[in-house]
Amino acid sequence: MANHDEDSVSNLSDNETFEEVVESRVSRRGFIGGSMAAAAAFSLGGVGSLLSAVPAAASHRRPLLGFTGIPVSSADTVVVPEGYTAKVLIAWGDPVSNGPEFLPNAGNSAADQALQWGMHNDGVAYFPIRGSRRGLLVQNNEYIDDVLLFPDGNAGWNQEKTDKALAAHGVSIIEIKKSRGPGNGDDDDDDDDDDDDDDFGGHSSHSHRREWRVVRPSRFARRITGSTPIKIGGPAAGDPRLRTTADPTGRLVFGTLNNCAMGFTPWGTYLACEENFNGYFRTPAAPVPGSIEARYGLSTGGAGYLLHTTDSRFRVADEPNEPNRFGWVVEIDPFEPHSRPVKRTALGRLKHEGAWVQETRHGKVVVYMGDDEQFEYIYRYVSNLPWRTARRRGINPLDDGILYVAKFNADGTGQWLPLTPDNPALATWSINDILINTRGAADLAGATKMDRPEWIDTFPEDLTAIATLTNNTRRGTAGLPPTDPPNPRAINTFGHIIRWSYRNDFSEPTFRWDIFALGGDPANPAHGSTIVGDKYGSPDGIYVAPSGRLWIQTDVSGSTINAGAYAGFGNNQMLCADPETRETRRFLVGPSVCEITGAVVTPDERAMFVGIQHPGEAPTGVNDPANPKRYSSWPDGPEGGRPRSACIVITKNDGGQIGS
Repeated sequence: MANHDEDSVSNLSDNETFEEVVESRVSRRGFIGGSMAAAAAFSLGGVGSLLSAVPAAASHRRPLLGFTGIPVSSADTVVVPEGYTAKVLIAWGDPVSNGPEFLPNAGNSAADQALQWGMHNDGVAYFPIRGSRRGLLVQNNEYIDDVLLFPDGNAGWNQEKTDKALAAHGVSIIEIKKSRGPGNGDDDDDDDDDDDDDDFGGHSSHSHRREWRVVRPSRFARRITGSTPIKIGGPAAGDPRLRTTADPTGRLVFGTLNNCAMGFTPWGTYLACEENFNGYFRTPAAPVPGSIEARYGLSTGGAGYLLHTTDSRFRVADEPNEPNRFGWVVEIDPFEPHSRPVKRTALGRLKHEGAWVQETRHGKVVVYMGDDEQFEYIYRYVSNLPWRTARRRGINPLDDGILYVAKFNADGTGQWLPLTPDNPALATWSINDILINTRGAADLAGATKMDRPEWIDTFPEDLTAIATLTNNTRRGTAGLPPTDPPNPRAINTFGHIIRWSYRNDFSEPTFRWDIFALGGDPANPAHGSTIVGDKYGSPDGIYVAPSGRLWIQTDVSGSTINAGAYAGFGNNQMLCADPETRETRRFLVGPSVCEITGAVVTPDERAMFVGIQHPGEAPTGVNDPANPKRYSSWPDGPEGGRPRSACIVITKNDGGQIGS
């Protein structure tokens, strides 16, 4: 996630904070044993006693971390451990199938961009076609840097620039394969009949010499943009608050914007998650405090985008309901390139960081979602029916279920509070009131405030979920919750990771929670970090690989990368942790001013796809169109015209599993 105002707070409710809960719990639990543990408990207000409360992963017989952690780096390149290779698979502006090549001066038209990989890629998923050798790669394109998007930046903004900006957003779908074939063309599939052991855990002596490439042309390749027609589904479809001049039915939206993290379903669809949608809209005046516009962060200036100058739907004065049509989870079928995506309103409207889907033992689906802003909440959705039953009856499992919000109790337990009219706190609300103003409903329900809830993943065998809380730079400032014993820092600069577990199934209404790690430098006592291993801060992306390896990605803002409290941390990074021992090793460091975001492995774990987002973003202010490579020239180097976000593929030189 980027392009986020870290000083923005939309939640002015008086619900208790996560830190207040931890402080209360620690006061009852006391110190943990041992001199080192006692020292840690003292410095952290006793939070060390929570660190081993919940098992994170199923027992494994061999160490998960088989690589040597790498040092921090400030180089304008991707760094991985010895014995690994990282290559660019596709970058912003590259064609997804047949289409125009990227022009280094960013001179491609809006029509070109609609056929090219979008800008600033984020959450990513791999959908197998032939196991671990061929599949579809689907990745969000979260936002744009409009200065780098055009040769002359945002000067002389016009309709063509609006069209190109919208075309650079959305979701990109490509077909990829592991092949010996030359170039980027689709060869004769000479690799599709051999090396079958690649898909089933065997080891081919020459498999590691094959390289991943984009299949062009591909009938699956597709761009979904800020202008693509998208259905509105679920209970809120057709609600008067979703109707506009262009869509008096309230059932059809043009485009999806600011998709950050993601999810995927057991029936093979992709979930794109609209996050900071508020930044695209301009209000005629500051929203009234307490209004839905204020609760979702709409403002007169937005995030600085100029779409409103040529497109009336981004002017709230002209189309007051248009913002209500964003902030949803969007379901996409990657195997049906002509299918229409659907915004699933039953999952609620918020700044979705992700939508991680976990199947219960009885076949229902649980969807975990974070609302990425300071003092916001963690949500889940549980389908009413097992997903196979629902689909046989013609019901989408994401349209028929119950939305909940999390409350963390002081004794280490928690409840999922239902966001329905049956909840006495919401007795005067309709279900559509709740789904359109989910934040307001969660306020009334009494949810626990969190420090920027981000990505969530699960350890299915252990009935455990884990989530990143990136940071909270406002904690302890005037008028907002103060610092407290669990967090000795003046503000929660470094963020932390939490987890929660169930006794029997993911659909249970209660859970137990603990803290997996507090970010920072464990060698610096002032940070209060509980990391076991290599330092990191601002955890953002999180991914549990099939092997149980826990991958952690960081999003330190450009203005603080390797500076201030983050001096000596280097560029943003990706680390791997053993969820049982919590040992953590640095695996990857990205180029200058980038964010590492989005990770997925092939089923055999011999390839990993990772997003490198916004390299060369201006640390403060905006970029200079006359000097686009001022902060980075990655990935094209001196020959390139500007930095480009990209999806890279990482392989181990001996053909083994990533991280082994």
